[in-house]
Amino acid sequence: MITNKEKVVKLSIMVEVAHPVVRTPVLDGEGNAFYFPGVGGITYNFGLGDNAFKMHGDHIEPDVSTKNSNDKLNSTCMTLACIGNEAEVISGDAKGMKGFVIGKHGGINHILVYFPEKEKLRVGDKIQIKAWGQGLELLDYPEVKVFNIDPELFEKLPIEEKDGKLIVPVTAEIPAHLTGSGIGSSNPAGTDYDINTHDMEEIKRYGIDKVKIGDIVAIKDHYSGFGVGGFRKGAISIGVVVHSNCVQTGHGPGIVVIMTSAKDLIVPKKVTHMNIKELF
Repeated sequence: MITNKEKVVKLSIMVEVAHPVVRTPVLDGEGNAFYFPGVGGITYNFGLGDNAFKMHGDHIEPDVSTKNSNDKLNSTCMTLACIGNEAEVISGDAKGMKGFVIGKHGGINHILVYFPEKEKLRVGDKIQIKAWGQGLELLDYPEVKVFNIDPELFEKLPIEEKDGKLIVPVTAEIPAHLTGSGIGSSNPAGTDYDINTHDMEEIKRYGIDKVKIGDIVAIKDHYSGFGVGGFRKGAISIGVVVHSNCVQTGHGPGIVVIMTSAKDLIVPKKVTHMNIKELF
């Protein structure tokens, strides 16, 4: 594949470790109320590579949740940050520690970052991210749109080319009827959308209950080229799992789209392991 990598703009963006936010009660599809943790903060016991259904909470975010305290600037940060971008702590006891972006979570608008020693971090520590990836194009596959992924991480994906198509390894194939919250958002470069896990028997039937944070997955019959999601027969979107399950109807593990095609140009290939953690 030939890309325009050398022309893709790389910019600095500034965020800080976000305080946890609790939104209670949380009601499930049967009307049961739950009083448990929510988004944000430094999640010490949940991170990249963990099963997305491991935790008992509301959209629990892996590793370190960050945002810019200026809402207008945070919208820019959400759009520009890409999975795989280098992040560096520039204040506090962890100053100088480097990690990388592993996702972003729309609605609460958090950028999710992995650091090797997150115990050293404190709420409010400032983090500079080298935002690079939006504008990446596949010059020999112009009908495949790419978003939200660092060009160097994209090059590490074990994608095969065969008969004019891209064979992409994924750990799960999500049927269109199991997609949920986030569909219809206008900016596919600035948010995620959820797997709908209200019917857990259906989730288990497709093996989706085994997905991990950082897994590459396929969403079938969904096109995200001009917004988030939307049923289109034969279309495929490829994404990364970025946050945990949630009990709310229409919600579940979040997916950030990294590739999408309205035509039959992307072919998912089911594999046992395909996680961005293995590529770093």
